[in-house]
Amino acid sequence: MPADHDPAHTNSKLARLGAAERRVMEYLLDQRRVTRDVNRELEENRRLGERVADRIASFGGSWTFILLFLVVLVGWVVLNSLVLARRGGAFDPYPYILLNLFLSMIAALQAPVIMMSQNRMAARDRLEATHDYEVNLMAEVEIRTLHDKLDQLRDRDWTSLVVQQQEQIRLLERLLERAGDGPARQV
Repeated sequence: MPADHDPAHTNSKLARLGAAERRVMEYLLDQRRVTRDVNRELEENRRLGERVADRIASFGGSWTFILLFLVVLVGWVVLNSLVLARRGGAFDPYPYILLNLFLSMIAALQAPVIMMSQNRMAARDRLEATHDYEVNLMAEVEIRTLHDKLDQLRDRDWTSLVVQQQEQIRLLERLLERAGDGPARQV
């Protein structure tokens, strides 16, 4: 039994491969045709905090949030500067220290939540890159298999052509021998 077909030798070669390469080789050796949906995997494994972080990051990075926030800021300033200041009862007069406190708290809470969401997206990108690498590796193996098959077909055709050519040469030699028995050949 050649070393390439020895199961122990094959297993030692598989053990030296990286995790992605090993999955691809096991996939090809087992001939399993299971596709991997990275999006579904990630969606099924999301925890409540991750879903909340994604929603907050999605809303915090939208025009709806920006416009709504702008309306609240303008409303706050108008209410405290024009309406309540004239009556002498502004709860946050200029320079709007309470507003600054709220803005700082929102920024302090929103930044880590957005970072959590970005970290999840980075993990998703890494998982998708790994999946793409596995798919590319499988495609390369399939292409090499096709090349091997084409090489085998070409070799078989060349062998067949050589046999046909040898047969034609043999027939021509017989014809020349017969022709040599007749009139003299010109050189």
